[in-house]
Amino acid sequence: MQVLRILAGVVLLAAIAGCGDSKFRTYYGPEVTRVIVNKSEREMFLLHHGTVLKSYDIDLGFAPEGHKQFEGDGKTPEGDYIIDRRNPDSSYHLSIGISYPNEMDVARAAAAGLSPGGDIFIHGAPRKLFGTGADWTAGCIAVSDREMEEIYAMVKDGTPISIYP
Repeated sequence: MQVLRILAGVVLLAAIAGCGDSKFRTYYGPEVTRVIVNKSEREMFLLHHGTVLKSYDIDLGFAPEGHKQFEGDGKTPEGDYIIDRRNPDSSYHLSIGISYPNEMDVARAAAAGLSPGGDIFIHGAPRKLFGTGADWTAGCIAVSDREMEEIYAMVKDGTPISIYP
């Protein structure tokens, strides 16, 4: 009888320990083959070939109209890029990097004598609440933390992303 109580206690403790709320999710569905961002509609879509797997409402840079030209302009880039890195320790919950700037972005900024900037990500909310309301980022694409957990699990490095005006 004592053995059964000990065994039941161990099972209960293991179950409680397994209930932790990890930000890292597992995804077993179809591969995300492309990410599409429609800036004017504030929507992002994860696609498997031509089929939409998930859609999200998004926030953009604080000056959302037009293509990012240089560092500090508050714009979200437009064009075709690649998801090229991930940051599990982001100040914005989780984040995945977008390959901005490309060669054209660098050349355009250099012609104006400016830096194109960089560090453009899809990310969750900031740890410190300084961004509120719509379009609060410095040029990134923001979603809720829970949505970012899904995106982080679903979208792999090397996935193309197209950002449309």
